[in-house]
Amino acid sequence: MTITDRGLQLEGRQAECEALDRLVADLRAGRSTALVLRGEAGIGKTALLDYLEAHSSSCRIARASGIESEMELAFGGLHQLCTQFHSRLSDPRYQSLSTAFGLTAGTPPDRFQVGLAMLNLLAETAEDRPLICLIDDAQWLDRVSAQTLAFVARRLLAERVALVFAIREPSEPQELTGLPELLVTGLGYGDARALLDTTITGAVDERVRDRFVAETRGNPLALIELPRDLPTGQLASGLGLPDELAAKIEAGYLRRIQPLPEETRLLLLTAAAEPVGDASLLWRAAELLGIDSGAADLAESTDLIDIGARIRFRHPLIRSAVYRAASPDDQRTVHRALAAATDAVLDPDRRAWHRACATVGLDEAVATELDNAAGRAQARGGVAAAAVLLQRAAELTPDPRRRAERALTAAGTKFDAGEPDAAYDLLAAAELGPVDDLHRARLARLRARIDVARGRGREAGPMLLKAAIRLEDLHDPSARDAYLEALGAAVFAGRLGVQHGVENAAEAARAAGSTSSPSGPMELLLDGVAMRFTDGYAAAVPALKTALHSFRAAADLGDEKVVHWLWRGCPVAVELWDDDAWHELAGRGLELARGLGVLGVLPGALSYRAGVHLHAGEFGAASILVAESEAIAAATGNAPIREGRLMLAAWRGEKAAALESITIGIRDAIERGEGRALSLARLATAVLCNGLGHYEAALDAARTACAQEDLGFFGWSLAEYVEAAARSNARAEAVGALQQLQERTQAAGTDWALGILARSAALLADGPAAEALYQESIERLASTRIAVQLARTHLLYGEWLRREHRRTDAQLELRLAHDSLAHSGAMAFAERARSELAGIGETTGQHAVGSHGVLTAKEAQIAHLAATGLTNQEIGLQLFLSPHTVDWHLRKVFSKLSVTSRRQLDVTVIDAMTPVSAG
Repeated sequence: MTITDRGLQLEGRQAECEALDRLVADLRAGRSTALVLRGEAGIGKTALLDYLEAHSSSCRIARASGIESEMELAFGGLHQLCTQFHSRLSDPRYQSLSTAFGLTAGTPPDRFQVGLAMLNLLAETAEDRPLICLIDDAQWLDRVSAQTLAFVARRLLAERVALVFAIREPSEPQELTGLPELLVTGLGYGDARALLDTTITGAVDERVRDRFVAETRGNPLALIELPRDLPTGQLASGLGLPDELAAKIEAGYLRRIQPLPEETRLLLLTAAAEPVGDASLLWRAAELLGIDSGAADLAESTDLIDIGARIRFRHPLIRSAVYRAASPDDQRTVHRALAAATDAVLDPDRRAWHRACATVGLDEAVATELDNAAGRAQARGGVAAAAVLLQRAAELTPDPRRRAERALTAAGTKFDAGEPDAAYDLLAAAELGPVDDLHRARLARLRARIDVARGRGREAGPMLLKAAIRLEDLHDPSARDAYLEALGAAVFAGRLGVQHGVENAAEAARAAGSTSSPSGPMELLLDGVAMRFTDGYAAAVPALKTALHSFRAAADLGDEKVVHWLWRGCPVAVELWDDDAWHELAGRGLELARGLGVLGVLPGALSYRAGVHLHAGEFGAASILVAESEAIAAATGNAPIREGRLMLAAWRGEKAAALESITIGIRDAIERGEGRALSLARLATAVLCNGLGHYEAALDAARTACAQEDLGFFGWSLAEYVEAAARSNARAEAVGALQQLQERTQAAGTDWALGILARSAALLADGPAAEALYQESIERLASTRIAVQLARTHLLYGEWLRREHRRTDAQLELRLAHDSLAHSGAMAFAERARSELAGIGETTGQHAVGSHGVLTAKEAQIAHLAATGLTNQEIGLQLFLSPHTVDWHLRKVFSKLSVTSRRQLDVTVIDAMTPVSAG
């Protein structure tokens, strides 16, 4: 496209150019941003990127493009961008990037560690001059590059960095959904006619011109290219105008390419198949193909390609047109030459891919090379790329048994890459080979795990159980893990799973483990949890306590595996009413998860730790962790863990927020077939309604929650059931719930358990017996970390004393309850205490729960971490922010709190000022 053509395009882009000018102005003012230019092929997105580059003289520019043929190579797009900051990659802070690119050896980086390193790299590059990264054809970025750049784009704030993506409509990468967009549409009539007139020089009827403008919908590339390629007769008559623009434009390019000599066409094809744009590599391949340098002069004379230090086609449609139009033999020929010209040491993965593209039929040598490339990709965190390489390796494998094994490995890697549908398809290939029973058992287990991921939660337990039994029969070591997966799936399915699903899984696990004595934490846990559902709670307590002791020992030793055991260990601590173990495991597990960067389990670890803070009456600290958990879940594309937000809203008595969270929780639980989550939502409803004094509603919710003995919080639900029934004059139900609670709490034997039991029994007692029970509850709970339950006991005791007309004693208990509950933020329960105090003539002022809303949730989160002594760099690593953004937030915090340094930050004050609804 000539400079004149480009200028005419931009004449009709005043609004778009103004938007880009504002982006540059914002960037110069220190405001980072991201923007997606979205439109059909040829609409002018690249012209706008060129405009932005030309009008950003005070900024540093870095450009990259997605390449269709390189979509399967991990980090290809990211590496292309980072080569422009190559000198910085040797810095140890960017070790994860250099490892991902294969430049250095190291521990396989998590893709979010890569994202944070990329964010910090761009922020540092922009310190002296604002940085604009222009990414053309983003729809062709490899998946991990798209994920990483989207991760960075969503965290830009104070870094003086802009990311601008150009994306072909409608093939938009899912990763970029939700970023600010600028829709690029066709030129207006006048501008389109002016552009068309630069191309059509002969006599053409005005109606034909108008039809051309209308049918191209003002697409600039179509207006420029299509008239050049239509015969004069067709153009004058208006025949042959575009149907599918991209296809027509590509066809026009091909009509200009076809008359070229064979050598020139082969050179263009080699350039199209070589995605890096490396001129030296192109010439090495050309030499192997016997192509003379004169072919390049002729290729450039067509105005289709620029062959300089780097190779660049004038438009991406030219590259795709050249490659797609070539015969399969020619494609294989150039890939074979490119493979031979690619350094096997410096770039083995791209060499392997070219060899694979050049191969017809089966070839074990190439399959092995792809297998090795997949291993390197996985070691760099490129799981999605590894899956593609493994899939192609399986397709090229001659031996049927080996082919089936590679297909199964590829299916598992596809599943790990978050592509369960593609994994499911590969399982069909894995089933075709002459494989043994062990292979089929492993295949069945993977199929079951994929079905779980595809939303078949109700069937998950039985499918996994069947796979576990097969693996056990074959004496495979993974059988124990499979049994635990089956039991875990059944526990989570709960009341929404198949009938007797939990019991069946537990019985099978017990039978499988009967021939050996459990030794490690996982084996002990499986044994204890299985016994809990086969022999009952009381019988399982000793085994569960042994497993919990083993978990704590592993955590004390810093065993990394404890991170992955959290979801199993913490609920057992709650099941046993062991607040010390809960506190210790949740704290140590979170510490390890942060240190190891295990983002798959970090949201859960944060949620468990938030629960500890909640029950300790530290609602501010809990809110901060809930917000962080949700932010990381969103960043990783996982479903949020709603338990923390739901229970916080319920305890705070935020009726509207709690009911909204409960409604969403119930909907999600039913959709996913997770009965345990459904029970949790009913428990939260009971807490909310008991706090508000809506006892009939609380009774209905608690009754439903207690219909299933869900692991971890069934005892909590029984306590709410007793209170709601006692206050609703449903004494028979209250007595029944109390009996169940007594069986469990006496077996557990902890002060937390027995304190809750004493309080619940007091609700059904009279006179001195009731008072003794309330006092026992206070004494026991005072020795635990469960401050909110201690405050509720003071409240219930004070209410009882007032009904006994013991004004002074009631005043003391209600004052203790009110102050503790209000300080925590449990405002519905605090209001109950205030109302009782008002009834005996005492008024209470507004308790300063903190000026809620003075700090935003993010500000409170950062301030809390800074107050504990973390540096900006450490906070950024923990929250996936750049140090610049952390510093920007802290400056706002200092201003709001009227302090001048982080040494003046007080954790207690910050927690009290955390917003009521963290988010």
